[in-house]
Amino acid sequence: MSKFSGFSGRVALLILPLAGIVVCASAGTSVQADSTFDAIDVVRAIAVQNEYPNGYDRNLFPHWKDIDGDRCDSRQQVLKRDSISLPQVDPYKCKVIEGDWVSPYDGGQWTDPLDLDIDHVVALKETWDSGAWNWTTAQRQLYANDTSDSRTLLAVTDNVNQSKGDRDPSNWLPPLESYLCTYLGDWISIKARWGLSMDQSEAGRVRNLLAASCAGLRVAAWPVAPGGIMGFSITTPTTTSTTTTTTVAPTTTLKIRNTPLVTPTKQAPTTTTPKIRNTPLVVVKVGDFCSPAGLRGIKNGRSYTCSRLSAKGVRYKDNRARWRLG
Repeated sequence: MSKFSGFSGRVALLILPLAGIVVCASAGTSVQADSTFDAIDVVRAIAVQNEYPNGYDRNLFPHWKDIDGDRCDSRQQVLKRDSISLPQVDPYKCKVIEGDWVSPYDGGQWTDPLDLDIDHVVALKETWDSGAWNWTTAQRQLYANDTSDSRTLLAVTDNVNQSKGDRDPSNWLPPLESYLCTYLGDWISIKARWGLSMDQSEAGRVRNLLAASCAGLRVAAWPVAPGGIMGFSITTPTTTSTTTTTTVAPTTTLKIRNTPLVTPTKQAPTTTTPKIRNTPLVVVKVGDFCSPAGLRGIKNGRSYTCSRLSAKGVRYKDNRARWRLG
């Protein structure tokens, strides 16, 4: 395997300040490129459900395709993007011959692209189990070749990627400890953007790691997922203010015509209005099928949830999500 020597640079990881909300509502929705979000808010918005492991086949995710018409398949695009120097590329077949790569999972330094795998950070099998079983083949192809958000696909050391397999953060984390928080931020961003659920152990592990090792982590906003796939809406919780009542001795008020009275010793209590920006209000039709699970809706002023479980917690026989009250 060919490592390159003499490399003294570092891969820059940019964490931007938080704005408050991500909305991935439809193909026409956009988000501010400079927006960032609290990782805890992102996790809170992702639906927690049992996985759907039946029927997976890697061929259901057509991968390493040229979906943007630039004559480079997604593997070659990621190799070109992630090389820290100008890569050598065969222009005829758009094949990367040589470059300089630093694997974020383990810090490995490479010049030969054969030493690298292109990793789906949220593996295809994990994606299937978390909701992609309900996508069309065209939508799965868009995910498998997504380069519109650099978090979806990464060039990493091949054997490290193979050790990861299709495992989630409950049973695999990158060996380079300094990359942990970036990895967790990428993981939850991908899940939220593509409307993918987490199972109980995955969600619990991610929350615990964020609290213990990545307190205050912000994640960058993401573009809307292609193919009409709806991501989760992420809201910033509002802090409830406490009002203290003070007894004031009665006073005599002078009545002066047309003159407003100002009483400096007493102020009316103020009410904090929850700040929710860009959150889509989905008007639901009760009992209809819906996607993705975890989406929130409203009808006649009442809140509804898109869920594969009934209000009593019983899974629907066909495992398809429906609007239900609550």
